[in-house]
Amino acid sequence: GLRNGHFLDIFDLNAHQKSQIVVAIYGNTCQYPIMRRREHDIRITVNGLKIVKVVIDPHYKLKHSDSVDEQTILGLVALLDGLRFESEDSDYPFQYFVADGLVLDGKRYKLVWLLEDNKLYIGVVNAYRRK
Repeated sequence: GLRNGHFLDIFDLNAHQKSQIVVAIYGNTCQYPIMRRREHDIRITVNGLKIVKVVIDPHYKLKHSDSVDEQTILGLVALLDGLRFESEDSDYPFQYFVADGLVLDGKRYKLVWLLEDNKLYIGVVNAYRRK
C-alpha cells in the first residue's frame, strides 16, 4: 500500500511528460503531493556497476537546503566514481549505502544513497554538510 514518502508516477498534461512525486499521507488519506524527485544523466562506475542516472529524492530540501543543493549532490555522487562500498542496510530490491566524510570544495558531506537490483542508477536518499 501507499505510505508516507512513497513515490507516485504522474503524467503532467501541461509539460507532456511523466514525472514522480512524493506524497504526504495523513491517516488513510493522501493529502497532497509535496515534492518531485529529479533525475540526471551521469557516467560513473560504483561497486563495479556502470551507473547512467542519478535520481535525487527531495528529502534533503526539508532540513538541509541551506547547505546542499542539486549541483552539490551531483558533485558528491561524482566522487563515488571508481569506488566500492559495503551496504549499510537492505530492503529487497534496494541496498542502502552511506558515504561519510566526502570533501567537495573544501567542505565535508555525508551522502546516503541506494542501488536497486538490476538497475543502473544511484538513488540519493539524503545529503548534508558535516561540521
